[in-house]
Amino acid sequence: MYTTPYINGAPLEAPPASFIDVINPASRRPFSKVLMARPEHMTSAIDAAYAAKDIWGRTLAAERELILQRAADVLEGARQEVVDLLIDEAGSTFGKAQFEVSFTVNMLRAVSGEARRIQGNVMPADVPGMMSIAIRRPLGVVAGIAPFNFPLILATKKVCLAIAAGNTFVLKPSEETSLVGLKIAEIFQKAGLPPGVLNVVPGDGPTVGPVLLTDPRVRLVSFTGSTAVGKMIAVECAKHGKKVILELGGKSPLIVLKDADLDYAVATACFGIFIHQGQICMAGSRIIVEAPIYEAFLERFVAKAKTLKVGDPRDPHTVIGPLIRSSQCGLIDGKIKESVAVGARVLLGGTHEGNFYHPTVIADVKPGMAAFRDELFGPVAAVVRAQDADHALKLANDTAYGLSSAVLTNDLQLAMKFALELEAGMVHINGPTVHDEATVPFGGVKDSGNGREGGHWSMDELTETKWITIQLGRRQYPF
Repeated sequence: MYTTPYINGAPLEAPPASFIDVINPASRRPFSKVLMARPEHMTSAIDAAYAAKDIWGRTLAAERELILQRAADVLEGARQEVVDLLIDEAGSTFGKAQFEVSFTVNMLRAVSGEARRIQGNVMPADVPGMMSIAIRRPLGVVAGIAPFNFPLILATKKVCLAIAAGNTFVLKPSEETSLVGLKIAEIFQKAGLPPGVLNVVPGDGPTVGPVLLTDPRVRLVSFTGSTAVGKMIAVECAKHGKKVILELGGKSPLIVLKDADLDYAVATACFGIFIHQGQICMAGSRIIVEAPIYEAFLERFVAKAKTLKVGDPRDPHTVIGPLIRSSQCGLIDGKIKESVAVGARVLLGGTHEGNFYHPTVIADVKPGMAAFRDELFGPVAAVVRAQDADHALKLANDTAYGLSSAVLTNDLQLAMKFALELEAGMVHINGPTVHDEATVPFGGVKDSGNGREGGHWSMDELTETKWITIQLGRRQYPF
């Protein structure tokens, strides 16, 4: 495992004194060390990516496809090692870590085919004898800033889509999950990716981030993280003429209408808010329930949440593992107290031990409350009473965010009404808010970001259109 920045096909060498501890969120004890980069390391990574861009941009689609498929095989072969790393560094539970590896293997295989589906157009021309053609070309150097919550999936998604499109890449993983980011570099190196095509630079965002945002050789920055940081990145990129893809925060609604199957609704709600301790941008953190079934839903939902095992993330039966950092527990405490002070009720949880926040259910949440308004990034379900379906839709859209959403109903007319009118980049009918696939247009609206990641939508984002004309014979000029 590389524990220093991976630049131009090799890890850097550094004296032991320059390394910092990597902390296990569950035990809160160090288990490894990593070198956090300085600005000059980021510049070196961009140098390497820029030097490799022309050769990589000319590689055959078949070669890019084969490397991505090999990367999937390498990752599958290293499954247990990567699962252990996700548990130790990211605080993943055993089941979540296994899922993350499986998803990433499948994603690499699916994205490999996108290298062959970068298409242009032949258009009618207004000049006799002229052929008019539009083609798509790689941008060149692309940068990605990845989060801690699903560090393997979300960083690899940025990397594989960019290199499938013929770009070279500079990855800055989250400070909390640097080792996972460096493991991605190792996987691609073993798959045969040439030096310089992928460079991984772990480091503190304010220290190394400005280099990515201001260097003119970086053509696009893809960021997944908080809305506040995303807006800052968008402003800085605009100053320097860079494209951005932003996948930001969310306060995603799960709407349970009165005709929904209650047991299925409870299971769906529990999965959507408690998977990975609620540390997911898509988490169904606002559960909006129509009045006729509100009390019955609450009773069953609390009963189900009480059964979720909290503790050792290596235990296959554990559902709730540790939050990534202890400071998050204090933030959640404050938001809950703020909501209770204006009328909300805590029916379950609201307590923590170390980094382990117990599954929490807050009832009678209303617009304006912190639990309704703010992304808590923890295992906290805010349950909201809706008078009817129209009121539920209004409540769902009463947010600055617009990432994911879901509605549970057997009424086709209402399902389609919600699908069309929910202000979200993604709507799931009779499923959870938490869902992703490799070839879908993943992304949000409003304060949840812009741009899309996945499939041919990413190929469009990660390439630029070039217009070419070919004149057959001699063109006639007016003078």
